[in-house]
Amino acid sequence: MRPTSLALIIGLSVFSGKTVQAAENPSASTIIEQGKYLSVAADCGACHNSPDSGAAMAGGYAIASPMGNIIASNITPSVTAGIGKYTEQQFARAVREGINAQGDHLYPAMPYTSYSKMTDSDIHALYQYFMHGVAPVDTPAPATRLPFPFSIRSSMALWNMLFSSQQRFTPDSQKSAQLNRGDYLVNVLEHCDACHTPRNFLMGQKNDLALSGGQVGSWYAPNITSDKTAGIGSWSDDQLFQYLKTGHVAGKAQAAGPMAEAIENSLQHLSDDDLHAIVAWLKQVPASGATATESRFTQGAPSDSEAAMRATDHPDAGWVVFSNSCANCHQANGEGSEFYPSLFHNSATGAAQPDNLIATILFGVRRHADGQYVAMPAFGPAASFVDRLNDQQIADVANYVLKNYGNASLTVTADQVKTVREGGPVPAIAYLSNPAVLAVGGLIVLVILGLILAAVRRRGKK
Repeated sequence: MRPTSLALIIGLSVFSGKTVQAAENPSASTIIEQGKYLSVAADCGACHNSPDSGAAMAGGYAIASPMGNIIASNITPSVTAGIGKYTEQQFARAVREGINAQGDHLYPAMPYTSYSKMTDSDIHALYQYFMHGVAPVDTPAPATRLPFPFSIRSSMALWNMLFSSQQRFTPDSQKSAQLNRGDYLVNVLEHCDACHTPRNFLMGQKNDLALSGGQVGSWYAPNITSDKTAGIGSWSDDQLFQYLKTGHVAGKAQAAGPMAEAIENSLQHLSDDDLHAIVAWLKQVPASGATATESRFTQGAPSDSEAAMRATDHPDAGWVVFSNSCANCHQANGEGSEFYPSLFHNSATGAAQPDNLIATILFGVRRHADGQYVAMPAFGPAASFVDRLNDQQIADVANYVLKNYGNASLTVTADQVKTVREGGPVPAIAYLSNPAVLAVGGLIVLVILGLILAAVRRRGKK
């Protein structure tokens, strides 16, 4: 299940459709190819490609959210299971406004809050691609079943009034063509803000803190503003380009979790010009939400503690796990190798919060990028050929790594590991489905109605 768009938290709705062969008209073919590129830039396949058959845009992918699993819909041009009956206007409304052809509201796991800014020409190209460039799959995706009150899709109308804008992207005449392109890619197609911007208790984005970091289920999408300490302001343009293309920059960061998926499915396939445009835009984003006193990319140093611990009668519990499960790949001193990253000067071990370190140990790393497959085994519930570690063991080894190679000011508890294992911190809105909360809420409503009725009756007696 993909925690990424969890940041967006609530879900996708169902489309339906038909197939048509790609038009032979060169201009039509060009538009379809453009639409295909846009679908990659918008990362549509990450959620909508079938996890079972691998069929493009056939849906069925479970997106984990605190409200329950959201099932990505079939958006192939099938007339029975997909979007084949959609007009271009209906398609545009679904993509931009989050309302399908049947008038049902989508949930914002489908990032229409970003896609709302998409240009008419890009909507047209996307529509042509989905109708003429995608093979139909007549198997419907399972329906999303969220608990009450999240099952009431019409409630999204109010949420949209609060947090969704229908303003289209307009180039800034004061900025270069490259910066405008970067703006469009970052804030519309790639919807970077959906993960990297913090959210309020109703899961709306805090746009005054755009790109300053946000929780994405079990993972934390870090600050990517230009701040030199808290953000990526200290990175060179070449380093940012390399990271977007490969997911790896030695001595800086390695992509895992949702970011690894974004690079694998989308970013690495963009043109070099588009990647440079993204870099240019990110480097000029105003610093925001800066709270770090030391960069996450410079924390830590090599350590000989692993060897020293071997001579003790009562070795540290974290060392026991590290020595057995980590040192062989990352080296006893933590410096890594050609194939395995260093544990110091590493964004996961040097961050101000331990979420990504914990999540990496629990869920591992899997990334296909730049012609290479990068993998670290999971030591949590998906562990196969390695030891399956419990919450305390993961807390122990995380603390050992932080103390000796990373941000030594952090301490990880077993409860924190449990939270990450279960999908991350639960937002306040998720508690609305709790029967006790619903009962109390219903009682409050009844009391308020009773007071209003009593007041009306008193006025009637006067």
